[in-house]
Amino acid sequence: MIRRYALPATAALIALSGAAQAQGLPALQLEGADGEVTYSLTLQILALMTALTVLPSIVFGMSAFTRIIIVLSILRQALGTQQTPPNQVLVSIALFLSFFVMQPMLTELYDTSIAPYLDGELAAPVALEQGRSIVTGYMLGNTRQNDLMMFAELANAAPFEANEDVPLSILLPAYITSELKTAFQIGFLIFLPFLVIDMVIASILMALGMMMLSPMLVSLPFKLLLFVLVDGWALMMGSLASSFMGS
Repeated sequence: MIRRYALPATAALIALSGAAQAQGLPALQLEGADGEVTYSLTLQILALMTALTVLPSIVFGMSAFTRIIIVLSILRQALGTQQTPPNQVLVSIALFLSFFVMQPMLTELYDTSIAPYLDGELAAPVALEQGRSIVTGYMLGNTRQNDLMMFAELANAAPFEANEDVPLSILLPAYITSELKTAFQIGFLIFLPFLVIDMVIASILMALGMMMLSPMLVSLPFKLLLFVLVDGWALMMGSLASSFMGS
């Protein structure tokens, strides 16, 4: 199958390359026009592809996605439902809830930085600096002071007088460390009631002499029943959203 599509793909790439050379497209060079330096089309495409490669890491590391996906994974493990919900569903839930949690920040970012830049009212450096301050404020609001001080000491950085003085090289690891700690704390509280059910079921089966019957198999319906009766998904989503808004 790979050999079947390899030849047409190679031919298409050669054809595109020949067309580009025939039209005189520049290759990795800078063009000057009226004193303004503009990047060639090839270099712009290269920068775009590089940005798309780094984009998942930015989504995971600088947003609410990390905390939410870890908590949901721990919840699934506590329920003992193996691959239900599947990974695709958990990722979708984490993405949608991340957009909901970060909606105020994203709206402010668009109104004060992106929209003025697209309208030509702000220069690119000014728009980037304003956008950085908004994202930094969100991340600092969800970062523990101890984690921030730890990475600042490791980097031999002086005490910061304002939020704008905190560099991203220190803020990013401090933020992701805080998110991991918070996610595991929430996961521990979620795991406890289901662990109690497992222990009770295992004790009952042992008392009845049913050693060959798996306690996980027997406790699964009871855990699902408890989760449904308390409206677990609504409580879970509300608690996760409030854990960000209250920070």
